[in-house]
Amino acid sequence: MKIKVAGEEKEYKDGITVSELIDAEKIDNPLYVTVTINDDFINRDDFESTALKEGDSVEFLYFMGGGR
Repeated sequence: MKIKVAGEEKEYKDGITVSELIDAEKIDNPLYVTVTINDDFINRDDFESTALKEGDSVEFLYFMGGGR
């Protein structure tokens, strides 16, 4: 199936989960990444049970602290 990952269309096995995608994409610091599917935030507790579907758009986000 085709999904869009960080703006790039890629081919993955049907039913790949968010956790499997994080591993496949070799995401740096996976404990600190936030994931959106079709602009909806996914709860970290649901990464292993959330399966992606054909045409989904996935983004990996890191929130940075800082300021004055």
